Amino acid sequence: MNTVKKILGIVWIALAVAVAYYAIGIFGGKLTSGKQDDLVFGIIIFFVLLPLIVTGLTIFGWYALTNEYED
Repeated sequence: MNTVKKILGIVWIALAVAVAYYAIGIFGGKLTSGKQDDLVFGIIIFFVLLPLIVTGLTIFGWYALTNEYED
């Protein structure tokens, strides 16, 4: 079971990196489109939701990788 937890920890960290990469690629264009609606949406996604999602996935993966969930 510990091996599965460690593998899933790596998967969560890799998922965090993938989410960050694709979100920057997709929503980066929203910040430079020139429309006010896109700019507000892009700022909310980019500076509020993206750090929360990536940080949460990374911490969850790190805890799984370092056996914090063993108790």
